Amino acid sequence: MPGTSIKDALAKWQAEHPEEKAAEAEKISLIGQLPPIEKMDATLNTFAVCTHLSLSSNAIEKISSLGGLKNLKILSLGRNNIKSLAGLEAVGDTLEQLWMSYNLVEKLRGIATLRKLKILYFTNNKVSDWGEFMKLAELTCLGELNFVGNPLQERHAEGTDNDWRDQVQTRLRKLRKLDGVPIVRAEADDED
Repeated sequence: MPGTSIKDALAKWQAEHPEEKAAEAEKISLIGQLPPIEKMDATLNTFAVCTHLSLSSNAIEKISSLGGLKNLKILSLGRNNIKSLAGLEAVGDTLEQLWMSYNLVEKLRGIATLRKLKILYFTNNKVSDWGEFMKLAELTCLGELNFVGNPLQERHAEGTDNDWRDQVQTRLRKLRKLDGVPIVRAEADDED
């Protein structure tokens, strides 16, 4: 059975929100479609006013067609089958929150294009080494990170090491919240 297209999911959304026009809506939620959305297509470009787009709990494999979302601040793509961050550069000047938990991403290539990103929910992906993790250091606005369930985090949060928080705080000096817990630094640290 073929997946639901963005166009068909949008028609369902429109039927549920008859008082709103999708082209004028600030928040559009196309979560958990049955059958699931498999592809992000050009229909997304009609969401010019949208600031919050939710496409979680579908079967999307690739990020695409975000070029028309000139006001997008929050993008929710959790619980899909996404393996790469390619395609996010189209919203690099506006995106402030990226919700990407429960996907299949191993590499953080392209994350630096998200110049205004403040919040990154990236639990239960496949990032396994510090080299990839350090690409997050290029996100100068990043204040909140949730990274639980990635192989790198699991390795450093369990067993004899148990140094996850210390390691991250050393590497991402501007981070204010890690895995849902505020980071408290000494005043001398704040002056760095």
